[in-house]
Amino acid sequence: MEGMGKKPRRRRSFTAEFKAEIVELCQRGDRSVGQVARDFDLTETAVREWIRQAERDAGTGDGGLTSDERNELAQLRRENRRLKEDVEILKRATAFFAKETR
Repeated sequence: MEGMGKKPRRRRSFTAEFKAEIVELCQRGDRSVGQVARDFDLTETAVREWIRQAERDAGTGDGGLTSDERNELAQLRRENRRLKEDVEILKRATAFFAKETR
């Protein structure tokens, strides 16, 4: 039970190049995923997710979204949110001008 008193890790971000290097090290087979994670002070969960994402991007993964698809989805969600805001503004303006013309 020694891990019970640990503070949660601060969220860190890594470059795509760094992630690719870590994935390559794991796929080589010299070391286990756990060993690579320990060597670079990473969580094993993060490294496994990077490997899964690299497999998806290569077309050999579990059918999840590729990185390009994730980026496109995020862009479409932002655009959708903006368009909904525009529609709401137009609804309010229509109601305002309908009152004014009476």
